[in-house]
Amino acid sequence: MLLKAKRCLTHNLLNLPGSRIDGRIVVIESDDWGAIRMRSREAYDRLLAHGYPVDRNGYERNDALASEEDLELLFDLLASHRDGEGRPAAITANCIMTNPDFGKIREEDFSTYHYEPFTSTLARYERHGGCFARWQQGMRAGIFRPQYHGREHIAVGPWMRALQRGDAEVREAFDLEMAGTASRRNGRNGYVVAYEGDPGEEARLAEAAADGLRMFEQLFGYRSRTFIAPCYTWPTSLEKTLRAEGVEALQGMIHQCLPGGGHRRHWFGSRNALGQTYLLRNCFFEPTTDACADPVDACMERIACAFRWHKPAVISSHRVNYVGFIHPTNRDRSLRLLGELLDRIRRRWPDVRFRTSDELTSLLADQKNPT
Repeated sequence: MLLKAKRCLTHNLLNLPGSRIDGRIVVIESDDWGAIRMRSREAYDRLLAHGYPVDRNGYERNDALASEEDLELLFDLLASHRDGEGRPAAITANCIMTNPDFGKIREEDFSTYHYEPFTSTLARYERHGGCFARWQQGMRAGIFRPQYHGREHIAVGPWMRALQRGDAEVREAFDLEMAGTASRRNGRNGYVVAYEGDPGEEARLAEAAADGLRMFEQLFGYRSRTFIAPCYTWPTSLEKTLRAEGVEALQGMIHQCLPGGGHRRHWFGSRNALGQTYLLRNCFFEPTTDACADPVDACMERIACAFRWHKPAVISSHRVNYVGFIHPTNRDRSLRLLGELLDRIRRRWPDVRFRTSDELTSLLADQKNPT
């Protein structure tokens, strides 16, 4: 009882400061689309047999490029749930634009980093050749809205230096076309924080971010109005580059993690000196990685708290929950629970509206600048 009361107090305090918004809005923000993680079930089994603890972490166990089947099942479920205006449930799909080009990196003896568009990576995977066409179908149906997550989801500098010094674990993962994996030393993949660069790398990181945003516009035909940093970690100096490329809002948590340590606190709707708005995730639906006994109940509790304080319910729900390419049971369980969550939202709040992160940015701007 005491723990529940403390949790309720924390949820309320999270939603108390910041901007209010009219109506009941639900936004589902889903990170990592386009990024590689586990290459295949065969790669998983090999790493496990060689002593890597890939079975102990939800990401290392399940996360991979979503297959055509994964997308079809997710999109069918989203399309079957509609809000009070008849709009389908939608996912803001935060995209990584490139993955390492393992062949070129090896050809140059690990001396230079090379990348390929994620569409090229999809074309090389076993059950992914038609995935980008399905992305486009989801976009046209209003259920899949790409926004920008980064050019890559790896710390390029540290990863390349590990390859160059012959780190055995990194090389073994590289041979499987993976940018690191759960280490036998500490159980962590230490190469996923893209903007955790070394001192002096700020200019390179900024150029990579700008390059990725230009790739995004060329591929999707529009600029990404929002951005979410991999692992919620970015230097504040990066925001100027993002603004110059059209980013108006920054998705994130209550704390922005700073490279090298430390953090900054943001509230929903607050703005930086460049006029960019901070969007705050105040709800979580992560069945794959959350140890919560009932993720639907826990998410509903947070949604109710958000609405109580006239905040949108911004739900964090990473791609890993919806991928069954490695372990189909992971996807199937999450989709069942997501269907239950959407059903309960609609029954409890019939006037709810499903929106995407860029649409939420517009709603905030309209409230700040009424006509």
